Amino acid sequence: QVQLVESGGGVVQAGGSLRLSCAASGRIFSRNAMAWFRQAPGKEREFVAGITWSSGRAAYADSVKGRFTISRDNAKDTVYLQMNSLKPEDTAVYYCALDSKSGPFGLSLRRNEYDYWGQGTQVTVSS
Repeated sequence: QVQLVESGGGVVQAGGSLRLSCAASGRIFSRNAMAWFRQAPGKEREFVAGITWSSGRAAYADSVKGRFTISRDNAKDTVYLQMNSLKPEDTAVYYCALDSKSGPFGLSLRRNEYDYWGQGTQVTVSS
């Protein structure tokens, strides 16, 4: 079983920055894609950013391109999301997810392709 634990959420003013971390533990499936999703109140969970195991490719939602950066440290089994120029509309619970079937170069943007999820961390951006 894989466990994912997010950290780094909090309250920040518009224009500020936060860095989220997601540490994976347990029976790790190596060579897998990881991603961040978010869910605002009353809305569906949406893709934010994802990265291949090899870190050779990353993908972003249009709403965060140029502001958010995803990265990973495979030696630490950790993925990060650096969020800059935050906006009130970025307010949501952010979830880390792992796709155990992706292989080293695969990357899906589809929520139902990810089979392991963290508990989520709240990000609140005040105007």
